[in-house]
Amino acid sequence: MARHKDTAWNLPDGTPTGRGNREHSYPSIHAALLMDIRDELKRLNAAISCLNFQAIPSELRKIVRNTTKRRRRCVKR
Repeated sequence: MARHKDTAWNLPDGTPTGRGNREHSYPSIHAALLMDIRDELKRLNAAISCLNFQAIPSELRKIVRNTTKRRRRCVKR
């Protein structure tokens, strides 16, 4: 089965295509869509497992700590 990654699929709408357009079978469309989803999930997993991505929450906490105003000391008289 040929792989058609990122393709705009020509889904049959009940009318025959007289222009010579190639219509794909539903099982091949489903398989291709699942393969596209698998590719995207692989990319997401690679991004999430990146150490730079995992360090973002701690970096944001550092920024918050460094940018908050310090509390003034109470001077007793």
